[in-house]
Amino acid sequence: MNLKEKINKYIFTSSNKIKINSKEVIKNDIFLALRGSKNHGNKFINEALEAGAKYCITDKYFYKLKDKDNILLVDDIFLFLKKLSIKKRSLIEGEIIGITGSAGKTSLKENLNFLLKKNYKVSASIKSYNNKLGVMISILNTNIYSDYAIFEIGTNNFGEIKDLTKLVKPSQVFITNILSTHLESFKNKINIAKEKSDIFNKKYNDFVKTLYFQNNTRAESIINNLAKKQKLKKIIKVGKNDVDCYIKNKKYKNSNHEIILKIFNKSFKILINDYEEHRVTNLIFILTFFIVNKINTDVVIKNANNIPFVEGRGSRHNVLLNKLKIKLIDESYNANPETMINSINNFSKIKDNNCSKILILGNMNELGRKTLTLHCKVIKHIEIHSFERVILCGNFFKKALSMFSDLKNKYVYKSSTRNIMSYLMQNVHKKAIIMVKSSNDTEVNKLAKVLKLKKEG
Repeated sequence: MNLKEKINKYIFTSSNKIKINSKEVIKNDIFLALRGSKNHGNKFINEALEAGAKYCITDKYFYKLKDKDNILLVDDIFLFLKKLSIKKRSLIEGEIIGITGSAGKTSLKENLNFLLKKNYKVSASIKSYNNKLGVMISILNTNIYSDYAIFEIGTNNFGEIKDLTKLVKPSQVFITNILSTHLESFKNKINIAKEKSDIFNKKYNDFVKTLYFQNNTRAESIINNLAKKQKLKKIIKVGKNDVDCYIKNKKYKNSNHEIILKIFNKSFKILINDYEEHRVTNLIFILTFFIVNKINTDVVIKNANNIPFVEGRGSRHNVLLNKLKIKLIDESYNANPETMINSINNFSKIKDNNCSKILILGNMNELGRKTLTLHCKVIKHIEIHSFERVILCGNFFKKALSMFSDLKNKYVYKSSTRNIMSYLMQNVHKKAIIMVKSSNDTEVNKLAKVLKLKKEG
């Protein structure tokens, strides 16, 4: 058996072995030496081998490297991974679940994974591995004997859902929502809905049988029409009172939120500490999935309040600033107008009269010609609520802020992570609670990482 055959067999029979970051490599992993924007992964092969990598794969000629017998040189690493992922996908024995949507893919995946793992063997893509490389790695990291395998499928341009769906071929699919994301490419939400709908198009995925989707808007209703044309076995709508699954009633009772969910004409009562609409929507999706797949729903009801927050998507942290204990809500993993407004609403509803609330928002990217209008919309929405301070950062918010006068809240504009940190160090008060929300690769996104380094010890 040659090296290529050994590696192929190892990938097919193992799980969670593929790594693209040499610093994350542990014993018996496989390191992919990929071409980056600044360096080629070959630079880190020795580091990966020293960390215990069993094999390394590259498509660039190597020299002056240790253990060359364990390094596979291929013509095209992406083509190599694609062929392998198609083969491994054919070996997976369990139910394949695909999750797409404008926002909430990772949270739903992690929530579903957390609850299914109580009783089943589950594989799930890590982090937000939902582009072509991420999906291929996720397939190759799957345990082929899993009862359920969960994959995120993302896009920021036309045709990407189609290509990823051909790889994953999920039998059950979720579309979390259709929101104002990647408008530079898609122009409008109707186009986004059509692109997302390729996940259940039988031209690309003849395995599909069940669709779960949110149906609250005109764009989302297009999904329903397209699904009917595909004649799926089950089309399940989540949303308002006139659909299959929805929130029937909610009230605050004994320091908990008591929520009645209506799922296929049956009522379920759940109790949670913090009410956030997207987390409740995830519970509806998951309860529905459990019912369709004949799984005991008690697991969801009993653990509804124990589902961990996902990092950067509402995760809670205790940090120290000037020796003062501060609460941080990190919503810094990506943003669009709808999710930013929802986060502002949730932050405003937090019941803690002793805390001063500081809202920190950064740019929302990829909004195209509507960028200024949508940033102004967020500021208008902030004015519905009252916060101790509102700190804005980024050129989009700077321009939007200049469009207003006589604002009720106290607004502060800062241009960088360093400037925001300096301001906080001088102005933060005891028992403050801070929420940060922004798109990726913004100064506020960096700020969240800096704040979390000051974690209370």
